[in-house]
Amino acid sequence: MSDAKGTPPYYDPYDFEIDADPYPVWKRLRDEYPLYYNDKHDFYAVTRWDDVESGLKDHRRFISSRGSVLEIIKSGAQMPPGLLIFDDPPSHTVYRGLLSRVFTPLRMNTIEPQVRRYCADALDGLRGTDRFDVIAELGAKMPMRVIGMLLGIPEDDQTVLREQIDDGLRIEAGEMPEAMQEFNNDAAEGNFGAYLDWRAENPADDVMTQLVHAEFEDHTGVIRCLTRDEILGYVSLLAGAGNETTTKLIGWMAKTLPEYPDQRRELVENPALIPKAVEEMLRFEAPSPVQARYVAEDVEIHGQSVPEGSAIAFVNASANRDERKWGDTADRLDIHRRIDQHLSFGFGLHFCLGAALARLEGRVALEEFLKRFPEWSVDFDNSERSHTSTVRGWDRLELVVG
Repeated sequence: MSDAKGTPPYYDPYDFEIDADPYPVWKRLRDEYPLYYNDKHDFYAVTRWDDVESGLKDHRRFISSRGSVLEIIKSGAQMPPGLLIFDDPPSHTVYRGLLSRVFTPLRMNTIEPQVRRYCADALDGLRGTDRFDVIAELGAKMPMRVIGMLLGIPEDDQTVLREQIDDGLRIEAGEMPEAMQEFNNDAAEGNFGAYLDWRAENPADDVMTQLVHAEFEDHTGVIRCLTRDEILGYVSLLAGAGNETTTKLIGWMAKTLPEYPDQRRELVENPALIPKAVEEMLRFEAPSPVQARYVAEDVEIHGQSVPEGSAIAFVNASANRDERKWGDTADRLDIHRRIDQHLSFGFGLHFCLGAALARLEGRVALEEFLKRFPEWSVDFDNSERSHTSTVRGWDRLELVVG
């Protein structure tokens, strides 16, 4: 895809150097190549706000039932039941409805005391130290405790499960991961099967119990309970998404705020600004930067044809910094910015069900952190980036406090 503008910049979500700072490439794509084609991995990408927003909303032409990750779409794998992010209406409507009963803003607000306690427990032990890895000490611990509590997984088992999920997301530099040709629930059965059996016999006030005993009318009109595979799909999805994205959000807040010390000082002096700051941070550094879809029919975008059967990446992290939407300050953090909407939680039918939980965790983590550590810098030489195809952020982020 070339014309009088010359050769387009190269964008590759599997390239670690690009992933370290993709914003210059995304800006060129927005300005010069709003529809981009990567011939190495055979996918299209759009990067402007209007294109990403409208594409994520168009569930008829851009479908999720072939996967929402590029390598899964390219593999042609069959999606398992219960993974509602890999589903379309009418079954998606039913599956999502079951979980929407659990992840309501009201329900999430009731767990704030536990979330705050997890943060306090993680941070109080760091008083008096001059440096620590914020990912290991807070970013990984607190979300793991919260999602484990919601699912009903004992604390002693949560760390091992999180490490297994995390290892499954790793990719090699420059290469599209080789996705399996079909999904199976062997890993989910190994990770969660015993807990599922326990909850079937010993109900409690947790999500797993609710899923075991939920009765619903499915998209074919049959009134039934979820199958074991459907429950395992739900639980695997929640355990993975509930851990990784919030961990990355906490890391980005810890990395970015030292670059804006005046705004950090404002947050210390006026914690009422923190909810708005979390929203701006989600816009500024989206933990999940790319949402992929399968193209279900020929589509014309910016005067060019995208054929049926293609994979297309909606780069929501680029849209979040599109000057056409945000003006000249799009590339600057501004905790006072008026945000009507950003795309870090997606848009349309697949808007993140855990958005209220992520906002709660981000807000409480920042409140508790700033109470104890009002100033810090980042030791990048002893920090390490995360390399996955689904989330973007830090595996290790060494902070020097004081």
